[in-house]
Amino acid sequence: MTIATRKKTTVTGPVVIGFDPGTTVTGYGVIRAGVRSELIEVGVVRPKRGDLIERRLQAIYSNAIDLIRKYDPKTVAVEDPFVGKNPHSAIVLGQARGVLLLAAAELGVEVAHYSPKAVKSSIVGRGSASKEQVQFMVQKLLGLSEMPGPLDASDALAVALCHVHRGPSTSSAQSEPVDVSKLVKNPGDADAIARWKAGKGRGR
Repeated sequence: MTIATRKKTTVTGPVVIGFDPGTTVTGYGVIRAGVRSELIEVGVVRPKRGDLIERRLQAIYSNAIDLIRKYDPKTVAVEDPFVGKNPHSAIVLGQARGVLLLAAAELGVEVAHYSPKAVKSSIVGRGSASKEQVQFMVQKLLGLSEMPGPLDASDALAVALCHVHRGPSTSSAQSEPVDVSKLVKNPGDADAIARWKAGKGRGR
């Protein structure tokens, strides 16, 4: 198991934990919600390589329990699996997602569910965005000095931010995405985002 963290918080709003489930790597991101949300902790849970699936699920579950107890979030936001062309992968991801839901239910924390497309639309402005584009926007939205990584971790932060952007009454992820360029911490970032979306910024 490997967990990477970064901590910084001055905002006083509710805590939201986002999860990007996976049986090999599960990303998590803890933020404090506000007009401009702040990062509390971000990292990944890596079950021991070669362990049986039940052992990997146990590791994901126990770490989720620890995180929820540590931060007492108002909401746990979880990304739904993408079926695509590989139903088996979706089933495996669904197992990881299931133990995360169980952890939240065990501790009485409300859960919000978001599709990958809904998360990308909320963070980037289009549902076909790449993971790297999501990572870039997460960095700007949280005012971080460096990219949050790995991608599983930045995806988890995106899930948490998606919940904050859409509001507590829209966990079905059906509302229109907000203009994220208005939420960035540094004024200069809004212009950087505009250039980037126009294809004139970072090549991501």
